[in-house]
Amino acid sequence: MSPRRLIFLVLSFIAFNPSNAKQEQPFSINIDNFLDKIYLWGGEAQSQILISGPLVLAGVLCFIASAISSAGGIGGGGLFIPILSIVAGLDLKTASSLSAFMVTGGSIANVMCNMCITSLKFGGKSLIDYDIALSSEPCMLLGVSLGVICNLVFPEWLITVLFAIFLAWSTSKTCRSGLMLWKSESDQIKKIGVDELEKGLLENETVEERKVLAVGHVYKENNEPKDVEVPVPLLSSQGNRKVRIPWLKLMVLLLIWFSFFSVYLLRGNRYGQGVIEMEPCGVGYWILSSVQIPLAVVFTAWIVFSTNLHLHTLSSSFCLQITDVKVTAITKNRPSNILLFPSMALLAGILGGVFGIGGGMLISPLLLQVGIKPEVTAATCSFMVLFSATMSALQYLLLGMEHVEAALILAIMCFVASLLGLLVVQRVIRKYGRASIIVFSVSVVMFVSNVLMTSFGAIKVWTDYESREYMGFKLPC
Repeated sequence: MSPRRLIFLVLSFIAFNPSNAKQEQPFSINIDNFLDKIYLWGGEAQSQILISGPLVLAGVLCFIASAISSAGGIGGGGLFIPILSIVAGLDLKTASSLSAFMVTGGSIANVMCNMCITSLKFGGKSLIDYDIALSSEPCMLLGVSLGVICNLVFPEWLITVLFAIFLAWSTSKTCRSGLMLWKSESDQIKKIGVDELEKGLLENETVEERKVLAVGHVYKENNEPKDVEVPVPLLSSQGNRKVRIPWLKLMVLLLIWFSFFSVYLLRGNRYGQGVIEMEPCGVGYWILSSVQIPLAVVFTAWIVFSTNLHLHTLSSSFCLQITDVKVTAITKNRPSNILLFPSMALLAGILGGVFGIGGGMLISPLLLQVGIKPEVTAATCSFMVLFSATMSALQYLLLGMEHVEAALILAIMCFVASLLGLLVVQRVIRKYGRASIIVFSVSVVMFVSNVLMTSFGAIKVWTDYESREYMGFKLPC
């Protein structure tokens, strides 16, 4: 078969696809019909996932979204759900279940890379801050449950407005941090170049070798050493240092994960789907739901106080230095500072549950705002997202999810995309010595997610208003 004939058959297949075959009326510019069609794409969707032109296009867009999201340690659910709903025409429930598997696949790729790689910039340590993950994970899981309840109670218009406001604020703050970091990196690169010329370094040294050798010390005019932060490759094969995996902390994280997962399975969802028979939103349902509060409190208190973690890894080497001002307040062992990360995780979890997206896209800008370096933020967020994403994916699987094969294929696709995106971004960072690229990638994902999900929510609100549906607060069941 000739290439021309093959292209003709593919175009014919897309043109006469059932999802596009309903256009029988002549074309007319009618905004109401246009909004209704977009709403139907996301609301009344295909009950079966069939290979079609729109689905292939959605897969390509999700591949690109996963590659970009992986650089910032973000799951990408804020992009996957709108793409699968609007482009592929899947219903929101199916899109959410597939998104959970896609986020899981991308997170596995990120965590595998980050756990096996050390960074010279942080003294050969792993980029994952396990202490932040430990102190944050219980409250994040609790926040997601509270946010889901709020999502059921709040009207659609309120959720859309809150989402637009919060994500617009986070995007602007993150972008501003990225610009400040870019300027700081430019100033440091210029300063190091001048100092190296004055010291008469060897002419045959490459630029990247000089950057590595200059880590930690440059010299003032009086030849006294001065500590500075120097952009160096995020991923480095030099040093041959052994990667030390904190198995005890991983076991505690798995214990937290299993405890919350057991509650979710026993309780089931609001439709009564669970491993045991339980009345939806009955007494047992709410008792099991409330068990998560003491679980989160006990785990957080035990981690923060009893195990003497005190977030000791947040020394100056993990704090972001911008215009020679270091964020040091979070390194003090005061209760207000010790509880900073659990509080942020609780907020991110609640907002993630309300908006129907993962908490990674919400906690990442918060960590950047308190001064955690972009490399550590990206690695730690992807590590935390893995726990929440696997919990969601397994819940869908054990409660009778459909389209398992499609979910696994999409998860593998996102695994490959995340690996590719991570390697490309780290190669760019290695070449130019700018970790601010990670911050900009987070900003891009947040901006696109805000546009897509806010637009989709606004269309749904308008459709509900036109059909005169109830738009006030609702009961959770």
